[in-house]
Amino acid sequence: MFDPLLEDKNDPLSHFRKKFLIPQKDGKEQIYFLGNSLGLQPASTPAYINEILAQWSQYGVEGFFMGDSPWVNYHNKLTQPLSCITGALPHEIVVMNHLTINLHLMLASFYRPDNKRFKIICESNAFPSDQYMLETQVKHHGLNPAETIIEVHPREGEVTIRTEDIAAVIEKNADALALVLWGAVNYYTGQLFDLPAITAMAHKAGARVGFDLAHAIGNVHLDLHPWNIDFACWCSYKYLNSGPGGIAGAYIHERYHTDTSMPRLAGWWGHNKATRFIMKKGFDPVHSAEGWQVSTPPVILMAIHKAALDIFMEAGMENLLKKGSMLSDYLIYLFREINKNAGKEIIEILTPLSKGCQISLRVKNNPKQIFEELMENGIFADWREPDVIRVAPVPLYNTFTEVYNFSEVMKKLTA
Repeated sequence: MFDPLLEDKNDPLSHFRKKFLIPQKDGKEQIYFLGNSLGLQPASTPAYINEILAQWSQYGVEGFFMGDSPWVNYHNKLTQPLSCITGALPHEIVVMNHLTINLHLMLASFYRPDNKRFKIICESNAFPSDQYMLETQVKHHGLNPAETIIEVHPREGEVTIRTEDIAAVIEKNADALALVLWGAVNYYTGQLFDLPAITAMAHKAGARVGFDLAHAIGNVHLDLHPWNIDFACWCSYKYLNSGPGGIAGAYIHERYHTDTSMPRLAGWWGHNKATRFIMKKGFDPVHSAEGWQVSTPPVILMAIHKAALDIFMEAGMENLLKKGSMLSDYLIYLFREINKNAGKEIIEILTPLSKGCQISLRVKNNPKQIFEELMENGIFADWREPDVIRVAPVPLYNTFTEVYNFSEVMKKLTA
């Protein structure tokens, strides 16, 4: 018999909950299952910001070069933690901009359509930003999105996409395929895709492959470098808890770092560090992922990011993945029990077992009303039209008892 109170008592990560600011109402902590949309604020965040503000007040612009932690090197504090989280080499990571901007920058380098290879394969129902990014990139090259972008759909009557169907579409379009751009975890269903398999398929077809890791980073196991992925981009405000609109990141495999023939949209901060301040014409990129930087980094956003990443390093990614899997497995078990006891499926679980923290639920009767009543019961969840409720119990600050209490509320609301 699984005892959530006992599991919480014996949880080696339980003390990390105190490192976050849990939303409260009438002095009572709420159940926050929205880490898939915006992670909670680390309690240490103000101290990290104040360190930057103190340098700014004392040194002005010389804060880039003076003080205990000069801003010009601040990037180096972030790449090692992100390496542990993504499975990329530290020099393959650049912390910059925001997710969609970084995807545009990556496609400027990795999507080079010609008369033979010009097609892009992506998942159906990708997050709208990815759809708009691909549409406008294709139009920028003077191509027709309807003829260029190929979406892979679930089969009739199914909600998730089979790997063999991805393989079939790639093989069918191999001669004309330029790029596969895929969301590692689907934002709507929570489906975790087989990234190494998709990468191998794309490369076999002669195409490059990139991934949107918005719902994957800090949530599921990643090994970007060993999987031989060409590039990937992510945001930091979901599972990485780095603040609304937090600074994002990108990975570029090291084999591209010294390829000066590769086109890119360049800026001063991506220029060779040894000659950056000589201010001469002629772009000479840094021979790392930092060579794709464009603008001066926002150090305050980086400090917020570091506050969260330091917690990840203390907890250990392997430990977080283990607990995250246990939380979501427990949630699925409880909802299957609700259906079993009801004698019918009153709550459909859309998310496959191969998953991260997010579980997407389709309530058969009065879904919008039930969603609205969740907040009244102190539960933060997420609504996606037309009828899906998303929840994400995350290992850093959620508990097994919260998962149990959520299931009890849902059992009552769906009765």
